[in-house]
Amino acid sequence: MATALRRPVAHDEHLSLVEHLDELRSRLIICVLALVVCFGFTFWQNEAVLDIINDPLQETQNVDGTKRSDDSLEQNARFQIKSGEFFAAQARFYAGQRALYTRLAADPGASAAERRAYTASAALAAGAERTAREAASSVPSDRDRDPVTLGVAEPFTTTMTVAFYAALLLALPLILYQAYAFVIPAFEPGERKIAVPLLLMVPVLFLAGVLFGYFVVLPRGVQFLQNFNDDNFDILIQARDYYRFAIIFLAGIGLLFQIPVGVLVITRLGIVTPRQLHSNWGYVLLVIAIVAAVATPTPDPVTMTLAMLPLMVLFELSILLAAWINRVSPPGSLWGEDDDDVELVPSHDTDED
Repeated sequence: MATALRRPVAHDEHLSLVEHLDELRSRLIICVLALVVCFGFTFWQNEAVLDIINDPLQETQNVDGTKRSDDSLEQNARFQIKSGEFFAAQARFYAGQRALYTRLAADPGASAAERRAYTASAALAAGAERTAREAASSVPSDRDRDPVTLGVAEPFTTTMTVAFYAALLLALPLILYQAYAFVIPAFEPGERKIAVPLLLMVPVLFLAGVLFGYFVVLPRGVQFLQNFNDDNFDILIQARDYYRFAIIFLAGIGLLFQIPVGVLVITRLGIVTPRQLHSNWGYVLLVIAIVAAVATPTPDPVTMTLAMLPLMVLFELSILLAAWINRVSPPGSLWGEDDDDVELVPSHDTDED
């Protein structure tokens, strides 16, 4: 296990089947231990993890009463807000009344009966002020509507599930390193120059896709879906369904960000050339638009454009990177195949007059 932590097996090392299985077992143990440690941390901090994943949902809710809706839950929230504002205004009014009656009761020119009446009125105003302030302070200050649970064990099982996926995301770099360290010895030294960067790109691009989906795409998608036709529904979001949707949604965006890896693989295999990909840019743009429309279920063109831009940039950068790699190392030299058509730009050295 210590060897598995230090370095991969060298290409020229010859291991028996049992030794290969032992190395695989050691690396699997490391992956499991890393996942267990990360899970312990995420379960310990499960409230923070749930707050993070709930944030896109809460940002899309109409909890401030600015939007009039027939949704009874939103009407109740608006009523609570207006009630709090009314009681706060009443408290200020009674405070002014109390101060006024107190001054009148202290007026030397007032008779004893008037002083008693002013004092009683001040006491009544003070009681009304206190009641109004208590009523205003009793209005809920936290108006965020969290996902609801329906089963007895659902809060626990849902928390465990979310903590596990968060732990998997944290442990992903180490897990992928162990996978790379196990398969890299099968590559020739020349092949590693291309294979290692490709393998290292996978977690980086996946994490970039998850972050982009969380901060840009997911809030807009949740806003559209949650508020769609909300006048006809009392919208309650079940925790289990929302977390499943968010996890699948973010994982899908992370997979979409693997476009550069896919482009490099098909160009290195000789299936297509970078020039062919570039010449069919219109078809690729159509596919990217369709993917962005599916990934962002909203008619808002701004959201769809935000989803398309990184995919278009990644695809164009992938073509440039594949062209550069093919210039440095033609596909035939990497995969052991002869490929005479590896030239990306016609050479001017062979031009005839």
